[in-house]
Amino acid sequence: MIPFIHLGNLNLGRLYDGPVNIPTFGLMLWVAFIAAFIVLNAEFKRRRIRADAQTVVLMAAIAGVIGSKLWHVLEAPNELFEHPFDLIFDKTGFAWFGGLLFGAVSMWAFAKRNGIAWLTLFDASSSACALGYAVGRIGCLLSGDGDYGIPTDLPWGMSFEHGLVPTPPGVRVHPTPIYEWIAGCLIFYILWRMGTRTLISPRARGEVFAMFLILSGAERFLVEFIRINPHVIFGMSNAQCAALVTLVVGIVLLFRWKKQFRQQKGEHRILDHVSEHGDVLQPEYHRATPECPHPERWRMYDSMTAEYEVLEFLRGLVTTVKPELVVETGTFMGVSTLRIAEGLKANGFGKIISLEYDAKVFSKAKERIDASGFVEWIELRNESSLETSIKGKIDMLFSDSDPPLREQEVRRFLPQMSPNGIILMHDASSHLATVRDAAKKLEQEGLISIVLLPTPRGLVLAQKRKGRV
Repeated sequence: MIPFIHLGNLNLGRLYDGPVNIPTFGLMLWVAFIAAFIVLNAEFKRRRIRADAQTVVLMAAIAGVIGSKLWHVLEAPNELFEHPFDLIFDKTGFAWFGGLLFGAVSMWAFAKRNGIAWLTLFDASSSACALGYAVGRIGCLLSGDGDYGIPTDLPWGMSFEHGLVPTPPGVRVHPTPIYEWIAGCLIFYILWRMGTRTLISPRARGEVFAMFLILSGAERFLVEFIRINPHVIFGMSNAQCAALVTLVVGIVLLFRWKKQFRQQKGEHRILDHVSEHGDVLQPEYHRATPECPHPERWRMYDSMTAEYEVLEFLRGLVTTVKPELVVETGTFMGVSTLRIAEGLKANGFGKIISLEYDAKVFSKAKERIDASGFVEWIELRNESSLETSIKGKIDMLFSDSDPPLREQEVRRFLPQMSPNGIILMHDASSHLATVRDAAKKLEQEGLISIVLLPTPRGLVLAQKRKGRV
């Protein structure tokens, strides 16, 4: 063990003159904070969180060190009253749970003060905490501060005879700091991957933080079975009890937050995700179908906006057929609306009337469209597609609202369609049979002629039969 790194005499004149002994625990604690800063800074950048990672780490570090020390000394109140200064200023004795609790409180206060959703900040900080904790355990190993385990005959058992809290001569014990270092790195990897998935698709806010509580609590609870800490409650140490509480709280919060998330409308989940992370272009992840066996070759923004290639097709179709009036049902985020408007602007004439029934979705779409520079080409309505009134002939209809409404929409607008107008119905794959079957039904009735385009989510391209030249 290397409790201190001895550098010899250091002559700084009047300030200091003598030997320099750097505690390895403090050194590794400093390295742990640097590691946490690097991860947190990366998390802030990829999550688009406007906060200074250095400030957050410094604040949490100070609060964590104070909290871990206070929790440790309060575990032995009798000794604290007998030797208060010795315990408080001792170089050993830092309780993990106290650091977690005080650090969490300081970060909650930071989030409130800076207008950041506290669960978002906690999610972003979880992987950094896990890695920082893992690196800090190397300091426990190097200093031999009593954080090791019970005696063992296993080949990797270690002796800490020269540690700050030495083991008896010749006794080999479980190197629990190494166990925790490995576990901490694994937890960091799991949480980082969870964070990556959070960027791609909507997930419950707080899910990553809850998993951090569960995994870190489980890790500490299990390792305490072979630690030398005294057992005080039901055969468990204080640290083990705290870890069990952390584990249970994490499970309860995870179920609660995921339940609240599932109760949200799918559209609102995506709205919240886009508001927090922006548009994320990614490979299409809808399941393969017989007509489209390789959906990963396409790209998408989210599960409700048309595929990126379909959006490009819409723009190209507008510039090709030159419609004067386009009607879109289901504005959602307004991404397809803007692609169509780009085509209209390139043509130099025309208008798109886009219909969105959900008030919250309409509001978000309006924000995007108002800031787009295409407002003059778009008429956005917060109305039902089955109740709105459209004047004039429709040259293009893009039906992209709730799937059960698509057939009714086509039937309603069909009399107004130009003889050579284009009808498009999205979400018409063989997997999403509702729209596909509706299109086939309309064709069987002799109302429209259809082509089923083999895109991942399916696209119907149709024209009405009556009056077609």
